[in-house]
Amino acid sequence: MAKRIKSTPKKDGFRMPGEFEPQEEIFMIWPERPDNWRNGGKPVQEAFTNVAKAISRFEPVTMLVSAGQYANARNKLPAEIRVVEASNNDSWVRDCGPTFVKNDKGELRAVDWEFNAWGGLVDGLYFPWDQDNMIAQKICELERIDTYKAENFVLEGGSFHVDGEGTVITTEMCLLSEGRNPHLSKTEIEDMLKEYLNVEKVIWVKDGIDPDETNGHIDDVACFVKPGEVACIWTDDKEDPFYQVCQDTYNQLVNETDAKGRKLKVHKLTTPEKAVTLQGDFAIDYVEGTIPREDGDLCIASYMNFLIVNGGVIVPQYGDKNDALALEQIQAMFPDREVVGVQTREVVYGGGNIHCITQQKPQK
Repeated sequence: MAKRIKSTPKKDGFRMPGEFEPQEEIFMIWPERPDNWRNGGKPVQEAFTNVAKAISRFEPVTMLVSAGQYANARNKLPAEIRVVEASNNDSWVRDCGPTFVKNDKGELRAVDWEFNAWGGLVDGLYFPWDQDNMIAQKICELERIDTYKAENFVLEGGSFHVDGEGTVITTEMCLLSEGRNPHLSKTEIEDMLKEYLNVEKVIWVKDGIDPDETNGHIDDVACFVKPGEVACIWTDDKEDPFYQVCQDTYNQLVNETDAKGRKLKVHKLTTPEKAVTLQGDFAIDYVEGTIPREDGDLCIASYMNFLIVNGGVIVPQYGDKNDALALEQIQAMFPDREVVGVQTREVVYGGGNIHCITQQKPQK
């Protein structure tokens, strides 16, 4: 069984590894909400299957699936992908799943944050979120991993990136939003990050690119490539909806240092040439408490929402002219990894991407 530990990772010498460090497996949750995924979720289930297949070339994948969708998922997914029944509200395991931490002895534990669907009753995207708030504990029970419960502290895995050496990067837009932790000051939030991720420095980027979805998660904007190096989305096109965030974030990061005092090396990563919008047959069910989606809505399509795996990087593709350029730029950032593109326009239609729908468990 997974025990609750009444301490913190920092006190016990546990840290969150960088995503580029060795991993044991990847977790995902099967999509099915008809009020978020069009046409009963069937198109996006194909996209999730393709993402899972791409990851499974590099390391094991576990797919959590509701009872009603278990047989369908088991039939669609190849045998090497483990399928486990688990109740859930939606499929964003990056945000509702556990954050794994490890120590120098090779022991693994996890942090179980509070999850409230990106803003709770203030501006959350759906209600209820009770099953998603239990996903972290369910995964830890499955893996027999002890957990730290971050009591009364709302945080999603997509809202921060760490370098594994004492630095975390996040956005003010998200962590200081009214629907997360209004009872805490910026300094108190920073202290929580330091205590539960075991970091010394928090780099605060001002804004993300999706104020209406996740209140600006960092994983669409910037991430650590390795200690001392970050990637940042970039465009020279002033008509690009993300132009200002690109400029502001890049200009900030090139002047930042990490916890070890290193000046950050910043890699530019293109945005899509053409903005991705909801179009065509976008049929979703109406459910009270869920944010509606309509034809013409801007999608948060960022190539930055990739997943680093053992020996590879799994990258979103949109059928855009800049798809190939994004793969080329990411390959230059990760010369020793195989870069694999997966068409994820259907995932973007639901409000996220590859990084949002995956959560890595580090190697011990």
